Amino acid sequence: QVQLVESGGGLVQPGGSLILPCAASGFTLQSYAIGWFRQAPGKEREGISCTSSDGSTYYTDSVKGRFTISRDNAKNTVYLQMNSLKPEDTAVYYCTVPPNWGQGTQVNVSS
Repeated sequence: QVQLVESGGGLVQPGGSLILPCAASGFTLQSYAIGWFRQAPGKEREGISCTSSDGSTYYTDSVKGRFTISRDNAKNTVYLQMNSLKPEDTAVYYCTVPPNWGQGTQVNVSS
């Protein structure tokens, strides 16, 4: 059974950092492209980063230079390192290997 499980969310002050793991099971993550999306209250879900099986990466402009996507193939896990967090980063964060989605993890950036 294919499953993606995000974790690592929580409350952080502006300027702080969080790392979100997305653990995969039921398939080998190494062979697939993986994406991170987020959905803020009252807004549509937006794609923010992805990494392909060859290691190339993409970031939307709003997170470029602050977020880093990486994967640990031995742990079958992809990570989203988030630095210099802003209140506008508050959202539920999801990882996806289409057509599969995780359940999401809530990130709140507030003082």
